[in-house]
Parts: sequence; C-alpha cells; structure tokens
Amino acid sequence: MYQSARQELLTLRDLIRYGVSRLNGAQVALGHGSDNAWDEAVYLTLHALHLPLDTLEPFLDARVVREERDRVLDLLERRVTERLPAAYLTNEAWLRGHRFYVDQRVIVPRSPIAELLDQGLSPWVQDAFAVENVLDMCTGSGCLAILSAMAFPHAHVDAVDVSPDALEVARRNVDDYGLADRLDLHESNLFDGLPARQYDVIICNPPYVNSGSMNVLPQEYLHEPQLALAGGEDGMDLVRRILEAAPRYLTQDGVIVLEIGHERDFFEAAFPHLSPVWLDTEEASDQLLLLTREQLSL
Repeated sequence: MYQSARQELLTLRDLIRYGVSRLNGAQVALGHGSDNAWDEAVYLTLHALHLPLDTLEPFLDARVVREERDRVLDLLERRVTERLPAAYLTNEAWLRGHRFYVDQRVIVPRSPIAELLDQGLSPWVQDAFAVENVLDMCTGSGCLAILSAMAFPHAHVDAVDVSPDALEVARRNVDDYGLADRLDLHESNLFDGLPARQYDVIICNPPYVNSGSMNVLPQEYLHEPQLALAGGEDGMDLVRRILEAAPRYLTQDGVIVLEIGHERDFFEAAFPHLSPVWLDTEEASDQLLLLTREQLSL
C-alpha cells in the first residue's frame, strides 16, 4: 500500500473499512474464529491497537497515530499475503469467551463442542457436579479439556494427543488456567497409553476430513497440522478406532460426544448399526453426535 494512501486512513473506522475491503478483495478463506470479513478486520484492528475486543463503538472515530496505523496495516497485510489464520498472527484464539494460546503446532480452536459444555452437556449429563472423570481425546491446544474442567467442577480430566508439540501448547494453556492439579496431559496414540480408568464423559474432536476434501482445502487450512485434520479416505479412520475402544473406557452410564464436521454421510455409511443423538448448536448442525456406552456395546 502506497505511503500516501496509508496516511489517508485516520481513524479506527477507516482502518476497519479498509481491512474489510482488503480481505474481501483478496478472497481470504475464513472459518478460524470469524466467518465474515468485518469480524476479522475488527478483531485484527483491535488486537493490534491493544484495545478491548468487546468494546468497539467508543473507539470507532478515534484517531490513530502513525505507529498504530502501521501495526494494523502490517497485520492485515500478513493475513492476506501469507494466508495465515488470524489466530496464528496473534497467538490467541477465543472460544466461548475464553482465551487460549495457539501457534502452528495445533489447529485453531473452533469446535462447537465448546457450546455444549456451557451447560455441562445437559440434559444428557444430568448432574455436572456428579461427573468424576472426563477424557478429551485428540486434545490439541487443550481448549476442550480446560472447558470440560470448568463445566464439571468436581471431575478429573485426562487430555490425550499423539503430538508432543501439541501437548506443549496444551501445557501452556493448562498452566495459564491453573488447572494442573485436575487436568493431566498424556502423549498417547488414542487410548493406548492411558491409565486404567473409566470415564463418565468422553469428548473428541478427531481428524475427520476425508481425502477428497483434504485435496481442496483453502490455503489457510494448510498452515494447520495435517495430522490433526486428515481422517483417511472417508474421514473415519480414527473414528472407527475410537468407537471400537470407547466402551471399555466408559462407565455404565457414560457418554461420548464426537465431532465429525461435514462428514455425516460418511459416518452413517461407516456405522449403519449406530443411531446416535445428533446435537445441534447455534453454529453447527449435523456435525456433533452423542453415543452411550450401551449403544456402542450392542
């Protein structure tokens, strides 16, 4: 952007308007926390200026100094030219009002399971205070494990990932939330390295993207660890292993909540004998399912 043009951007309103135009013009792929260019531009602008992310209106017509303007524009330019998700540029992701540290060792937190944890998985879990053990399989940044510890305040939480790099990020987030005494991290290939324990609740956001979809992912998604995305030909490679083993790790009344993204057709083809409860949220439909131990044991 020419220096003379930069100098014409005087206020937050100017910078955000420019950001929306720049993001739309470059046809960036969204979906890592924002689903539209306005929200993405607002977030990047407020972050660059160290302003509260939930307080835009009082600042819209505030003038910015040159250094501030340059910080915003440089961040927007990196978003466009490098095609990095905003979370990797800012090293933070927000999920249900909670901040988590992220970098390219983990996928950007965005699971709709987080919304279900707001109510402690009610009504499928009748008493959140009675839950004793929770497992977060494929934990990545640890965000769902941390939200589970909040949702089930008396529970011990185990969080599992095969990637030691991801677990380093998760450890940072667990420590940030002061949950090391209730939340254990395990490097394990799914259930293989877990202690002998049965869980009242298992939550899992596994790699589930089918090979056809992997081949056409937007560039932003290629910055994420492919290990955390690719689920094989039909997306169900790890899901098969998880559901086969899960009954041995669930209590008699235990449940597993599984995210499978846009792969419902592949799921139903792979598991025609299962009749899960499909759980809709404000942001997702036909992407989350719940199964009981009894259903999985038939």
